[in-house]
Amino acid sequence: MAKFAKTMNFEGFMQPARFEADIADCEVEGDIPSGIDGAFFRVHPDPQFPARMGDDIWFNGDGMVSQFRFKDGRVDFKHRWVKTDKWKLENKAGHALFAHYRNPIDDDPSVKGRYRGTANTNVMAHGGKLFALKEDSPPVAMDPNTLESLGYWDFGGTMKSPTFTAHPKIDPRTGNMVAFGYAAKGLLTRDVVFYEIDKSGRVVHETWFEAPYYCMMHDWGVTEDYAVFHIVPSISTPERLERRMPHFGFDTTLPVYVGVLPRKGDGKDIRWFKAPNLFASHVMNAFNEGSKIYFDTPVAKNNMFPFFPDVHGKPFNPEEAQSRLTRWTLDMDSNGDSFGQERLTELVGEFPRIDDRYATEAYRHGYLLVSDPEKPSEFSRMGLFMNTIAHVDLATGKHKSWWCGPISSLQEPCFIPKSANAPEGEGYLVALANRLKEMRSDLLVFDAQHIDEGPVATIRLPLRLRPGLHGNWHTASELAQ
Repeated sequence: MAKFAKTMNFEGFMQPARFEADIADCEVEGDIPSGIDGAFFRVHPDPQFPARMGDDIWFNGDGMVSQFRFKDGRVDFKHRWVKTDKWKLENKAGHALFAHYRNPIDDDPSVKGRYRGTANTNVMAHGGKLFALKEDSPPVAMDPNTLESLGYWDFGGTMKSPTFTAHPKIDPRTGNMVAFGYAAKGLLTRDVVFYEIDKSGRVVHETWFEAPYYCMMHDWGVTEDYAVFHIVPSISTPERLERRMPHFGFDTTLPVYVGVLPRKGDGKDIRWFKAPNLFASHVMNAFNEGSKIYFDTPVAKNNMFPFFPDVHGKPFNPEEAQSRLTRWTLDMDSNGDSFGQERLTELVGEFPRIDDRYATEAYRHGYLLVSDPEKPSEFSRMGLFMNTIAHVDLATGKHKSWWCGPISSLQEPCFIPKSANAPEGEGYLVALANRLKEMRSDLLVFDAQHIDEGPVATIRLPLRLRPGLHGNWHTASELAQ
């Protein structure tokens, strides 16, 4: 009999759901613009079985992908497990075999040496496949229309590393997927591999380098000419794993590094910049002009992840964990290793997104989830406290925002262009709303230029989607490939 731990990771809105579903012609309030034709994919962690060691971190749940297919003013919903090696082995056994998050010490002996990935962090299509991603393992390919799992993918034998980023980027100029893997020669190693993957799904460029120290390299930046890696000290050691501590912990004594790798160069060409200790995770965008590289990321004074606690035992500091969108400017013509930092907004927010047609280049419009403490909220229900969605105009410094109400919270937004040739930022934004009292979910559709006016349409689901991490939009023509 399945019994999940009575902890914050498994109660309330975080309760495991463990279902697959199909809903044809979802209930809609308002009107979905008829020109929207494609699918929004997103993924969340959802454990198939109770944790092997009792309690567990939210990030260790099995991947569950949702597809919202838009066409002719209606939406069809599809929801499927990502059938990783882990999922298949545990499904056959009827119970959990893999133990702690990114720590194999207490795994069942029968699964020693098997991929431990859960494919629960991001989902993105490329080269006719949909890839469910987790950064400690290769991508899992899925059929983008049926969501059938096709297994781990090595891009026709051209990918050599056992790890692959959860945040690949699509270069809108070339159509290439640009990617990397860290811990690319094994658990806790400093080795990093960089890949360019062409439109047919084959690696066409590969190079390797070493990071200054092992850490979580969750996101990064890609410009027309460079790959930009921020090395922030969410670190780990063999001792942490032996002691069954959370895999990562934040070390306030270490500096931050930014590595700049020419996309067509060799790993030995990487140049390292340096800054005093801070915290940064996700990246809104990056671009280069002349000798200067611009890298936009929410920055906090201290650790933002309480589930990966301070390595020196200091308590989590919510005020110092507040992040604000900041532009780092790195000058390749400079003689030193420092870089400039300029705050772009006073909004406290994370999960930044853009109109992805402007990835790698100068852009104007950005979107992010915001924590607005001045709005009334029932904190006991909130979980991740993101109660507002915002549009930031980087040309004017102004922003527009919309609050989701006192007993709801929001998940990461995603931009949908109005058309292939529409001006930047002209289109729609979708984001899931967690209806915490009703224990169900809505998908909200906004006019991306008028977020403050609220949703133009609400897709009402009669079910609850656990909090997820990331997702992406793909057009009907991309799905047809």
